[in-house]
Amino acid sequence: MMKFLFFLIYMIPLCFMKKKFWLVQMMMFLLMLLFMMLNMNLFFFSNLSYIFSIDIISYSLVLLKIWICVLMLMASENLLKKNYYYNFFLLNILLLLLLLMLTFMSMNLFMFYLFFEGSLIPTLMLIIGWGYQTERIQASMYLLFYTLFASLPLLLGIFYMYNEINSMIIYFMKFYNFDLFMLYFVLIFAFLVKMPMYFFHLWLPKAHVEAPVSGSMILAGIMLKLGGYGLLRVMVMLQEVNLKFNYIFISISLIGGFLVSILCFCQVDIKSLIAYSSVAHMSFVLGGIFTMNYWGLLGSLVLMLGHGLCSSGLFCLANINYERMGSRSLFINKGMMNFMPSMSMWWFLLSSSNMAAPPSMNLLGEISLINSMISWSWMTMILLMLISFFSAGYSLYLYSYIQHGIIYSGVYSCYMGVSREFLLLMLHWLPLNLFILKIDLMYLWI
Repeated sequence: MMKFLFFLIYMIPLCFMKKKFWLVQMMMFLLMLLFMMLNMNLFFFSNLSYIFSIDIISYSLVLLKIWICVLMLMASENLLKKNYYYNFFLLNILLLLLLLMLTFMSMNLFMFYLFFEGSLIPTLMLIIGWGYQTERIQASMYLLFYTLFASLPLLLGIFYMYNEINSMIIYFMKFYNFDLFMLYFVLIFAFLVKMPMYFFHLWLPKAHVEAPVSGSMILAGIMLKLGGYGLLRVMVMLQEVNLKFNYIFISISLIGGFLVSILCFCQVDIKSLIAYSSVAHMSFVLGGIFTMNYWGLLGSLVLMLGHGLCSSGLFCLANINYERMGSRSLFINKGMMNFMPSMSMWWFLLSSSNMAAPPSMNLLGEISLINSMISWSWMTMILLMLISFFSAGYSLYLYSYIQHGIIYSGVYSCYMGVSREFLLLMLHWLPLNLFILKIDLMYLWI
């Protein structure tokens, strides 16, 4: 594990050399290749070095993270063209990648907390430094205070656990079972805000709308997954108390997912609509994790991976339109099928994946989660039907509103998609839909 971390650390000087933007990206591709070829045992923690180790959950999320960071650089060519502090941008991405890698690989719960919070700083820098509007300061404050307010109790909870069992190694936590409501609440609260659960989700649409394309991609692709990953890790030792209180969180998640799905139809900003759809998808994941059964665990992981790629791709498409039209408003981005017919196909493919059409990973994840929640209680069927239906509804609404209709009269010139953008979208869509051929890796590891 240490070799990958040193790989990243030694890439830092490249950020400050001239004309090395694409070299950094190629090095990240190489890192991805090396990580994919890693000889690991999928069934338990392996590749142990110091306190860094991976099992299948960490492995899949680290792969997703490296992939999204590579694509972030590909999507941010504008910074290079305009010479807009792209050296510091590269440094920021590398630090973010390093911190997230450490977060997912840590076996020590306190180290996990440390890097979990540390990854917030480069994200804030991205939003404040390269964001679009002046409201980005307010959005980043929302992100900072929501996350920090929730995570101090988590730190206290971790200290309490260390005091009780004299160990913080995540692998050993499965031998303990804490039946304490306060501990349960403080340990999951930070992750619920990060997911985000309904009621704590207000920072997400704000941060997404104000962030640059790379910021949106990392928020949708990885930051929301940190919450899910944390919950999967701490649920192991909170099983007894979770059986008493999980109905509260599942109910809030499902009702919230339904309300947010309806809210998607009210949005006039493309990015805002995609951000709210993320909240709706995460409510599914939360419900699956809290039912605490086999289907829920596997489905939540698969849906997190699928959503990371799909949502990130949609934000790339929103940015491609924004670069052409100078606006993200649904009222101005109309009739795009006439301007960019080939881009229309990518809008369709990613929108269909967003509503869990086959053969995307989203479909597989949602089927597992629906199985999981209906086996927990058949009453959830009503809300699950509504969320799935509206999910298809807002995806079609987004696609048809942008692609069809009369072209906005203020548009005087527009250029087609370039090969870099098509490659970028292809690299989002292919893993999302081809991974279904190797899904036995995800479903046979317990």
